[in-house]
Amino acid sequence: MLVSQNSKLDVVVIGGGQSALTVAYFLKRTSLSYVMLDAESAPGGAWRHGWDSLRLFSPSAWSSIAGWPMPAVSEETPHRDDVIDYLTLYERRYDFPIIRSTRVTRVEKIEEGLRVFSGDRNWDAKAVISATGTWSRPFTPSYPGQELFVGQQLHSAHYVGPNEFEGKTVLVVGGGNSGAQIYAEVSKVAQATWVTQEAPKFLPDEVDGRALFERATARLKAQQEGVEPEQPVGGLGDIVMVPSVKDARERGVLSAVRPFTHFTSTGVVWSSGDETAVDVVIWCTGFSPALDHLNSLGIVGQDGKVAVNENRSVASPSLWLVGYGDWTGLASATLIGVTRTARDVVNQVQSYLTGES
Repeated sequence: MLVSQNSKLDVVVIGGGQSALTVAYFLKRTSLSYVMLDAESAPGGAWRHGWDSLRLFSPSAWSSIAGWPMPAVSEETPHRDDVIDYLTLYERRYDFPIIRSTRVTRVEKIEEGLRVFSGDRNWDAKAVISATGTWSRPFTPSYPGQELFVGQQLHSAHYVGPNEFEGKTVLVVGGGNSGAQIYAEVSKVAQATWVTQEAPKFLPDEVDGRALFERATARLKAQQEGVEPEQPVGGLGDIVMVPSVKDARERGVLSAVRPFTHFTSTGVVWSSGDETAVDVVIWCTGFSPALDHLNSLGIVGQDGKVAVNENRSVASPSLWLVGYGDWTGLASATLIGVTRTARDVVNQVQSYLTGES
């Protein structure tokens, strides 16, 4: 389906990753006109930038978006490239109207809708669904003396693999799953130290993404019913024991230390006063919502989020947001979790555009 620039559309979807594709799946089942604007040059969204060995926590059947399951893989859980292949085939299967290498730079209010800009091009829409995710906004904390450090610093967003760090002294900072997985493989080739705010918590070996999603669903149901959800052993933010992390445990290196206090030009100083010379710091410290394109609407708060009511912007009611974290739908930043939110949002948009709300 070809959509020309400047033709008035019902919906513009900003993004081309898993959240945007799931939204498009439900839009395709309506009579609404829409287009997707993707900053990437090819399918896959943020998965195109994951590190080489990145593995999912769940089998293929539990890593699928709406309409068409991810094909089974020979190993227990899919790799990054399996996800990219799946999203590529998913796009092809449904023939979505996607305009690529099109980074949205700003959104402005117009009469009866919003105008979406990418450089000198623009598209007018009665409603906009923003699904740009978080990958392009990596978060790095500030430490005293950080600007003095002459070693290498990189965020997990730009980490590819361990080989370039062979023989070096490396700090991997961050207590989540990315920190655990990156530390596990870097520790095989480098003198690596894992730095976390608190002692990391590990889920039982048999707990994977399926169990986590079921727990999240049960928590939502309990909240809706006004009861206190049961807390099983292990929280939603605890570390999943994927093969690389199990391997680190078997090697006896799966341990972490508490944070250093400040940088020097050549390393870091710990609370004990001891100093360690460091070649590389890998920040596995998460991401912020990628919402710079909405700054022109004046709706992005100090916390980097947009105030929403059921995913709809409170201040700009022609705008919906999907896939930025639980504030835009429980588990909506995951492959299996985004379907429910995307379906609800498209239903809301359709009701809004047909005058039912």
